[in-house]
Amino acid sequence: MTTDDPAPTEGDVNRSPLRGAWRAGLNAETRALLDDDERYFIHQSLSTPCLDVIERAEGALLFDVEGRAILDFHGNSVHQLGHGHPKVVAAIKAELDRLPFCPRRYANRPAIDLARRLIELAPAALAKVLFAPSGAAAVAMALKLARYATGRHKVLSMWDAFHGANLDTISVGSEALFRRSIGPLLSGSEHLPPLHLAKRFFGGDDQAFARFPDYIDYVLEIQGDVAALLAEPVRWTTVEGPPQGFWRQVRSSCQRYGALLIFDEIPSCLGRTGTMFACEQAEATPDILVIGKGLGGGIMPMAAIIAAASLDCAPEAALGHYTHEKSPVGCAAALAALNAIIEEDLLRRACELGRVGLERLAAIKARHSVIHDIRGLGAYFGVEIAGSDRKAANARADRLMYACLERGLSFKLGGGNVATLCPPLVIPRDQFDRAFDILDDALTALP
Repeated sequence: MTTDDPAPTEGDVNRSPLRGAWRAGLNAETRALLDDDERYFIHQSLSTPCLDVIERAEGALLFDVEGRAILDFHGNSVHQLGHGHPKVVAAIKAELDRLPFCPRRYANRPAIDLARRLIELAPAALAKVLFAPSGAAAVAMALKLARYATGRHKVLSMWDAFHGANLDTISVGSEALFRRSIGPLLSGSEHLPPLHLAKRFFGGDDQAFARFPDYIDYVLEIQGDVAALLAEPVRWTTVEGPPQGFWRQVRSSCQRYGALLIFDEIPSCLGRTGTMFACEQAEATPDILVIGKGLGGGIMPMAAIIAAASLDCAPEAALGHYTHEKSPVGCAAALAALNAIIEEDLLRRACELGRVGLERLAAIKARHSVIHDIRGLGAYFGVEIAGSDRKAANARADRLMYACLERGLSFKLGGGNVATLCPPLVIPRDQFDRAFDILDDALTALP
């Protein structure tokens, strides 16, 4: 795979030409474990082969087999509370002793309490929930609910979006994944231009995002029978969002033509952007909100949909039907995570980290011409690396990532050339500052 392969739009493509030298620097035990990992696991295009072996984790730090400490500014976006938050761990241990599993035909207190808490926190129009064991499963439930509720089957989504890797989600998600799978056999999906390419499609002036909603309105009108528009309120992979008012216009068009608006906030929910949900800043409440990642407190696999009560119109529909859909242990972890976010004032902390982080990045950008742009959404940052062309920018960003890994900082590359920095909201200030020092030092050493 080359560095300009389409797959890097999502990130985590560990097939860099630099990987060989990186692997050679690991000790024999680590290399042997990585060999076993490759031997026994089915390879996946976006996450294998792995780069290292992690032995334990605590707070913002990962520790590998060789004892190296790594600042985790990646975390697959699950670690708002860091790794192993004591309140989440305690809740899991207590529930394991009380009710480790609940068959689906029975209710249980942790599930009911979590549903109530999510509805209390969500925008007022959203009043019904379902739980799922993964974000992709939750997106699939949202799509199924939209089709049941509207009696339609078509879905609008955006090229380069990633909503999960099951058959339902690849049929509406990333162009590269869709093309390389049996996704084309699944009908009913139409694609819109991605948010970050608005100017390419709708004019290079400052009116591109004024024309884009008009185009979406036209597509909804001409298609006539769209069940839902599925989108991220902000493009998480490259840390980009549309201007204020964009989603409000799209929301209006969806209502006009009877299509539901589904927001995929799987990575962006639960405080990262400085509000509990990113849609609170988008001036638009969706009909269905999909959340996941950090919902399980960075430990349990938990996701959910939160929907308008009016969509609870098909009680005979099996939207989820998962063995672990009301997991007492998972729900206890999620409830503890939500309570910790509120009790520890992490929404305010996300805003404060965001302010400090952008100040640091502005100073770093002034010293390094290889940085094309810096962006931030709460405590989530994007550093876009420049190059003579896309391939050169991707290769330079790849070198930067490995240089930071050598210095003890892990992050994700999105879109091929955007270093995305996603710290835990509980990170101590000295570790937060250290991460930006590492980035600055690695940029200085970048050939």
